[in-house]
Amino acid sequence: MKAAAPPDATVKPPSKKKAMIGAAVAVLALGGGGAGWFFMHSKGGDDTEESAKPSKKKKKAKAHAAPVFAPLEVFTVNLQPDGGEESMLQTTITLEVMGPEQADLIKAHMPKVRSRVLLLLSAKKASDVKTVEGKNKLAEEILEALKKPFGENDEPQEVNEVMFTQFIIQPQ
Repeated sequence: MKAAAPPDATVKPPSKKKAMIGAAVAVLALGGGGAGWFFMHSKGGDDTEESAKPSKKKKKAKAHAAPVFAPLEVFTVNLQPDGGEESMLQTTITLEVMGPEQADLIKAHMPKVRSRVLLLLSAKKASDVKTVEGKNKLAEEILEALKKPFGENDEPQEVNEVMFTQFIIQPQ
């Protein structure tokens, strides 16, 4: 004869509700993992088109590279008088460039970089750069000035963006 099990030692079978929830979680986890793998490994384009245009493929690789930042020292300039009121601008600028070699080129030509930026900044009035639109326009002007080659036979610099990390206008 078999001995009866004590009442507290009985094990209840899992309920159908818990089994369904567990199955749903497993399906979602597997589906999410599969979808993640698919998107991470899909090429997202026609291979023949990419092989026909290798120059675009190189640009695409550069676009996905980690950005390289070249911080510039603080600029302090007197702005042009604005309705008789004189103001001073103190700003710090960081450049986003296409790679470490571009950052090195900017550093090697820092006197020219600073001169170009100082000339642009000192030609502005406070009212020109107080608004967001004015700051964006100034950033575009600085970008264009810094993209110009440093020497007569040099290539243009590959500067992607000009970012103001400090921008203070103060009346004098």
